[in-house]
Amino acid sequence: MAKLSVMQPNHGLSWPTPANRIANLQPNSPVKDLELVVLRIYPKRLIVSPRYTGYVAAACGRDETGLVGIVLWGDQIESVVIGDVVRLHAGWCRSRDGALVVSTGKHGRLTVVSRFDTKGRDEPSRNHKEGEVMGRFVTRHPHE
Repeated sequence: MAKLSVMQPNHGLSWPTPANRIANLQPNSPVKDLELVVLRIYPKRLIVSPRYTGYVAAACGRDETGLVGIVLWGDQIESVVIGDVVRLHAGWCRSRDGALVVSTGKHGRLTVVSRFDTKGRDEPSRNHKEGEVMGRFVTRHPHE
């Protein structure tokens, strides 16, 4: 039987061990090789600040241990679609309004590990109408 590894206490180190499962995420901690299924992508918005000018989009994802918010930056917004499995190779975790949020930040990297099956569709879309087939999923009105 495989032995599960348990995150050890910090022992006075200034930077905690990076998390690679949602259940292990801690606010203000690094994230390394976290794999998630993207469940939803919200509309992008333009941010103008002294540190960053460009588009960002909120998203949410899950693994087998829980749910987490995701911040997508710039080109990441167009490269990820609902249902994709993505990996944050290096990033950070923060707490926003009591919920955990992960992002690549300035120096991290996000890659698509596997694409959602979109056979029979010309192009994947994050904007869909009720009842439209999206790959293997069909959206339905909650009162049907």
